[in-house]
Amino acid sequence: MFDTRELGRRPGALKRLSRSVPAPKDLGIEVIGVAEGATVELDLRLESVMEGVLVTGTARAPLTGECVRCLEPLEQELEVDFQELYSYPDLDERGRLAATDDEDEDDEEDTLFLEDDLLGLEPVLRDAVVLALPLQPVCQDDCPGLCSECGARLADDPDHHHETVDIRWAALQGLAGSDQDGEKDNAPRANGDDSQEK
Repeated sequence: MFDTRELGRRPGALKRLSRSVPAPKDLGIEVIGVAEGATVELDLRLESVMEGVLVTGTARAPLTGECVRCLEPLEQELEVDFQELYSYPDLDERGRLAATDDEDEDDEEDTLFLEDDLLGLEPVLRDAVVLALPLQPVCQDDCPGLCSECGARLADDPDHHHETVDIRWAALQGLAGSDQDGEKDNAPRANGDDSQEK
């Protein structure tokens, strides 16, 4: 939580701050994310406006995950910018005191509010970080991945390959290997069978 009391409600009042915070749980996607408790560096600019407090910031955090091609662990740095308006809870969207009986609940769901002049940055940070993550993280842009036959990592052995047999000829390969004497079946017969052809 960040305190905005110093800004008061004077439009144009500005406060800059830098802070290191531990990463919340589940800050990422299945294959890459920020580990829980990892240090997230925040540079924030809090500006008082008519409707509330406008927060503009940059977050830097270490990412850990695995390459989607070769499954090797990887580490990267993420830097993401974000901006969000936190509204005063007693003002409507036009900056006037809101009547409590005709508040629009649909608009309220999308609006973030200050609570006792404090703002919680976690939902904004979570949205910014998760949306900036690569959906298919790779250890290097040209990672060749794993061998589809045996699972060997192709980057470790660039000349790795397997003998491939056309599936249409696979049945014949078994015949050729099992009977080495097959050639004599094709030899001309010596008992005079050729003389019958007239």
